[in-house]
Amino acid sequence: MDWRAFGETLVTLLVIMDPASNTPVFLALTTAMTPRQRAQAAVGSVAAAAGLILGFALFGQVILDYLHVSLPSLSIAGGLLLLLVALEMLRGMDTALTPGRNVALVPLATPLMAGPGAIAAVMVLVQRYPGTGGRVAVIAGIVGAALALGAALLLAALLSRVVPVPLLEFVTRVLGLLLAAIAVQLIVDAVRTLVSGG
Repeated sequence: MDWRAFGETLVTLLVIMDPASNTPVFLALTTAMTPRQRAQAAVGSVAAAAGLILGFALFGQVILDYLHVSLPSLSIAGGLLLLLVALEMLRGMDTALTPGRNVALVPLATPLMAGPGAIAAVMVLVQRYPGTGGRVAVIAGIVGAALALGAALLLAALLSRVVPVPLLEFVTRVLGLLLAAIAVQLIVDAVRTLVSGG
């Protein structure tokens, strides 16, 4: 196994997936869940995100080429999706209990954890380390990053039991505003890339 590829993948994904930022958002989106449901959401979202990133690491370029979709277009779609979630958080809507809604998959797994940035990063890393050892190392790095993120979410789920509900509601509104800003920035960056011909 190529340890350099493993280290680069692990660090890159931890920076992009950012457990410190995603953990409060996870808590805000799972406010109405029981501790067991929240733990299941943590495991489910991380597993789905890891599966999605692994899929794009192995077959991403083929999928995007077949669908004639560029990474900037994917970023714009992810930004619009995040913006809708942010508006719901700002309005105080209970996203966790909306009929048919599974926040573990959307928006937690994607686009928050497995967003355009993570997808683009692993596609580049797979091309940079094309050998068998490199591929194995990139996959191991993805799994390592997912385990670290999962541990952070499960720890947050335990700590959330002692956080007062009014405080969590206040934090949800603040995070909704920040999430809206992140969504807009995703769209702006993607538009700049498209305009510049990137």
